Amino acid sequence: MNKTYHAKPGEVQAAWQLFDADGAVLGRLAARIAMVLQGKHHGRYTAHVDTGDFVIVLNAEKVFMSGSKRDDRMHRWHTGYIGGLREMSVGDMLEKHPTRVLELAVRRMMPKTRMGRQMLKKLKIYAGSEHSHAAQQPTAVDMTEFQPKDS
Repeated sequence: MNKTYHAKPGEVQAAWQLFDADGAVLGRLAARIAMVLQGKHHGRYTAHVDTGDFVIVLNAEKVFMSGSKRDDRMHRWHTGYIGGLREMSVGDMLEKHPTRVLELAVRRMMPKTRMGRQMLKKLKIYAGSEHSHAAQQPTAVDMTEFQPKDS
């Protein structure tokens, strides 16, 4: 009789994965990153334990969006004050805060729980091609599946 494996919180060793967002489609990349952060790419995935890996994303400012989404898609937030609804287009947000667009896309794909917030802390996003995690020896991810399809 086979036993079901359940990971224990202390026995999970998180690896480091390196994604290069240069020319990658935003939604595909965010979905893959959310899956890696949750640990669903491993056979050891356990729903109540953080089994995910650390993720480093480079070149977040060069992420690809098809059509006119850079100008048409709006991000909205509320300051908490009366009349405090603010909005900014994705194109403007990429210019002012290049890492925030990808961070918001990944955050909205993660569980809305304490563990989801804990998993999100393992996401390191950089606008350029330099990062400070060389000591962790991250493994580069093949980015061909995230490139836009030619139609």
